[in-house]
Amino acid sequence: MFKPLQFYIGLRYTRAKRRNHYISFITLISMLGIAVGVTALITVISVMNGFEKELRERILGMTAHATIQGQGGGLSDWQAVAKSASQHPEVIGYAPYIKAEGMLSFGQQVNGTLIRGIIPSEEPAVSEVGEKMLFGDLASLQPGDFGIILGKDLARALGVFEGDKVTLIVPQANVTPAGLMPRLRRFTVVGVFEAGMYEYDSTLALINIEDAAKLFRMGDQVTGVRLKLENMFQSQEVTRDLIANTPGEYYISDWTTQHANFFRAVKIEKITMFVILSLIIAVAAFNLVSTLVMAVVDKEADIAILRTLGATPMTVMGIFVVQGAVIGIIGTLLGTLGGVTLALNIDNIIPALEQLFGVKFLSAEVYYISELPSDLHWDQVFTISSMALMLSLLATLYPAWRGSRIQPAEALRYE
Repeated sequence: MFKPLQFYIGLRYTRAKRRNHYISFITLISMLGIAVGVTALITVISVMNGFEKELRERILGMTAHATIQGQGGGLSDWQAVAKSASQHPEVIGYAPYIKAEGMLSFGQQVNGTLIRGIIPSEEPAVSEVGEKMLFGDLASLQPGDFGIILGKDLARALGVFEGDKVTLIVPQANVTPAGLMPRLRRFTVVGVFEAGMYEYDSTLALINIEDAAKLFRMGDQVTGVRLKLENMFQSQEVTRDLIANTPGEYYISDWTTQHANFFRAVKIEKITMFVILSLIIAVAAFNLVSTLVMAVVDKEADIAILRTLGATPMTVMGIFVVQGAVIGIIGTLLGTLGGVTLALNIDNIIPALEQLFGVKFLSAEVYYISELPSDLHWDQVFTISSMALMLSLLATLYPAWRGSRIQPAEALRYE
C-alpha cells in the first residue's frame, strides 16, 4: 500500500498549489486545529500536574506520610513503636504527637482550633512547619511555659500578635461544687506560621507535647507517631509492611487515605479536562475528514487517469492516507513543540502577560497559590501526541477508501 509512488504523489498533493484554494485553506485550518489542540492539552495537563504537585507538597509539609495510632485512642509505648517502624528502610524520620480539638478566645473573638502537641526538637523530622514560620520558632515551645504557635489566618481571625495571651477551652470539663465547668488554660502566642493551605493556616495550633498531655490528661500516652518516608509514593506499600511487621494492635494509615477525597477530586478533574480538551483534537480530525473528502472530489480526474494507467485501488487509497498523515504529523509536531515550550516556560510567560496587561491572574489575596506552576511529564506528552496521530490517521481512512472506489469511466465521462 505504501510504496514510493504513493508517497511521491501524496506529498505532492500536500505541498502543491491546488486549483481550488479553498481546499488549501481548509487543509491549513485542519493542521492548525490539531496543533492548537495538542498545545492546549499538553499545557493544561502540565499546569494541573503543577497544581497537584504544589498542593501535595504543601499538605505533606504539614502532615506525615504515614501515622501509627493506638486502637484505644492513645499510644503509651510510642518509643518502642517508633523504633520498630524505623527499622523499615523507607522510614527516615518519626515524631510523636497529641491531637485534640478546642476553642481559642481572645477578647470578643472565639475560633475553633485543632491542637497538635509536638516535641519541638523532633518535629522537623516529619514536617516543614519550622521552615514556614513568619515569626518565632519551634524552640519557643518549652514545656511548662504554655506557649502556642498559631496559623496565620487563625492569628488574624483572633487579632493576636506575638506575646498576646489567648485562652484555650477544651471539651473536657472539671467537676466543681458549682457543677461542670469547662477546662480553660491561658497560652502565650510565641509564633505564627504560614503553610499556604487554608485548612492548616485557619485552624491549626501547635503546643508542647508535655503541655498537651497535662491539658488533655493524657498521662504518658500520645495520640500516635508520625512517620516520614524516603519516597512518599511508596506509602501504601510501606503501610502494608508496617501492619504485617509491627507487633501489637495499632491503626496505621498513610497520606493517600487521610486525604483520599481531595486527591481523588483532583484526579477526576484532570481526567475531565483531558477528555474536554481532547475534543479540540477530535474536531480538528473531523475537519481533516472533510478536507480529504473535498480533495478526493477535486482529484477525481487524476484518480481516473492513474487507474487507467494501472494503479490499483490500494495505490489510490495509499496516496490519500499519506496526504492526511502528513497533515496530522505536521500538526502534531507543531502542537507538541508549542505545548512543551509553553509548559516549560509558563512561569516566565504568565508574569510577562500580567505586566503587559496590568492584571493579576492569581491574586495572592484570593488564591493560596499565586503563581501558575507547571510539571511536564514526558509520558503524558507521548500519550497526547500518539492520540493526535492516531485520530489523524483514522480520519484519513474513509476519504481514502472513497477515493479508491472511484471508477475511471464515471469520473472521465464529462471530461
